[in-house]
Amino acid sequence: MLGNKDAVANIAVKNLDVAKRFYQDTLGLAPVHVQDEELIVFKSGNSALNVYRSAYAGTNKATAVTWSVDSVEDTVRALEAKGVTFEHYDMPDTKLEGDVHVSGDMRVAWFKDPDGNILNLINQ
Repeated sequence: MLGNKDAVANIAVKNLDVAKRFYQDTLGLAPVHVQDEELIVFKSGNSALNVYRSAYAGTNKATAVTWSVDSVEDTVRALEAKGVTFEHYDMPDTKLEGDVHVSGDMRVAWFKDPDGNILNLINQ
C-alpha cells in the first residue's frame, strides 16, 4: 500500500530560525515551504524534511535522518569546514577512522543539529 509512496522525515526543533540556518546554510537544503513560525519544509534530493517547532525538540536519542552519500569522508570534511562536529560511538566490530565509523564496506558518520537531533551519513 505505501511501498511506492515517498516518505517525509519530521525533525522537531526549539528555534525555527536557528534550525533554518543549520539546515539551509550548513547542510545546503533548499526550503520549499514555510508555514508561519511553525514549519519549514526542506527539499533533500527526492525527499523532504519537515522541520517544525516543538517543545519536545532534541528528545529523540536515536538517528532521525540518514543521507546516503558518494563519499562519507568528503562530506564529513565539507561539513567540518562549516563548523559541524561529529559524534563517536563505541560499536562492536567497528573502527573509527577520524570521524568515520568503518565496519567492512560500511562507512558512516553521525552528527547533531543545534537541538541535538541525531543525523548521519552513510556510503551509497
